[in-house]
Amino acid sequence: MTAFSPAISDSSLPDHDAVNVATTPPWSLDDIDFQAIDTALVRSDRELFYLLVSASFVESGSDTYAGNLANYYAANPEASGWLSEHWEAEELQHGLALRRYVEHVWPEFDWERGYARFFEEYRHTCSIDNFESTKALEMAARCVVETGTAALYRSLEQASDEPVLRDLTRRIADDEVRHYKHFYRYFNTFNGVERLGRLRVLGALVRRLLEIKNEDAQIALRNVLRIERGTEDIAQRDVRRLNSRVSAVIRRNLPIEMTVKMLLRPLHLHASVERAIRKPLVAVVSRAMLY
Repeated sequence: MTAFSPAISDSSLPDHDAVNVATTPPWSLDDIDFQAIDTALVRSDRELFYLLVSASFVESGSDTYAGNLANYYAANPEASGWLSEHWEAEELQHGLALRRYVEHVWPEFDWERGYARFFEEYRHTCSIDNFESTKALEMAARCVVETGTAALYRSLEQASDEPVLRDLTRRIADDEVRHYKHFYRYFNTFNGVERLGRLRVLGALVRRLLEIKNEDAQIALRNVLRIERGTEDIAQRDVRRLNSRVSAVIRRNLPIEMTVKMLLRPLHLHASVERAIRKPLVAVVSRAMLY
């Protein structure tokens, strides 16, 4: 396939039209009233427990990934600076906020020990060796990750009636969409130089989509089970079964149209082509992300 140039502006991305480059985060932990949590609404929801703990683990490990990513883009001070000074801090804030929520509702769960076990595995997936081969392709892959997290938190917002959780997950989802737009903009910048074909970009999107499914979630869930059961010996079939259970929650609430739209954006498809493939792609993406 021939190389292509950007044909879609930031204004066509979902939700907030402009890329927010402000130095002040849009919210802080002080904005979340953890004492107002209606514990009775969520305490017995085990699927929600697993989802929130897993998300808190992944978000809390983002500093290692962000540091490696900033080094990868060191030759571009704007991208590297944003990753180090803004993206990393906001991701860590997500992790801390989710941890506080989990510890408020399920104080018996040893979050710190579970995270330590999780990170021992997870850190090996953050190596620069696992990044895409070009700067543009890695930015395209990051768009997939931000799409997945935005969809996850939109789903979690809809999955519970607990007001504090809905507020928190809405704030995080908005952050992830904003992060997506930064990565998308940087992808366009780097691809303006690299001039990659759609086939190579598609390959990066698919590879990262499969990695999201196969690695982060399973590592997190396996280590939640280790703490719950008090054993290191967790059968892979148990992890797969649990993954299916929690995926059902996300599947019922997944904003699939938004998700597909965000995934397609780096391909810069003509509107008529995007419309033609959207329906079959909805089925493919649903299966890839949730089974």
